Amino acid sequence: MNRKVFFKSSVVTALFTISLTSCDKESIIPSTDLPNEITSFISKHFPNNSIAQVIKDKDGLIKTYDVILSDNVSLEFNRKREVIDIDGVGQLPNSVIPAKLLEYVKTNYPNNFITDWELDDRNQQIQLNNGIDLEFNMKGDFLRIDN
Repeated sequence: MNRKVFFKSSVVTALFTISLTSCDKESIIPSTDLPNEITSFISKHFPNNSIAQVIKDKDGLIKTYDVILSDNVSLEFNRKREVIDIDGVGQLPNSVIPAKLLEYVKTNYPNNFITDWELDDRNQQIQLNNGIDLEFNMKGDFLRIDN
């Protein structure tokens, strides 16, 4: 490979890498800067928890809000300001769990409770206090125990 071609490909690679990394922007914002939909969700479902920290994350066109509450609860909201991830160490409020998933757990794991819930593009997952992860489709139908 001659020097000119090598130099041009190195420059292109460097510019591409810079453009990818410069799209990431994570910043801590005051809780007063949270959109109303998010603060309403928190006050409705977590009225006894205070907001400890809010991180606004921009990755290219994707913007999320990561909210850390007291009692080790963390929430993630997508750009539409919809909750997509709830992690806790204790039992999550029943009001944040889709009814069909809640019923499945009550029927099949009556001695356990849900500590985490996550929504991705095609499925939703929950974790029980015994460490078992369960996966469901978007309609709430059980798919499998996830490892």
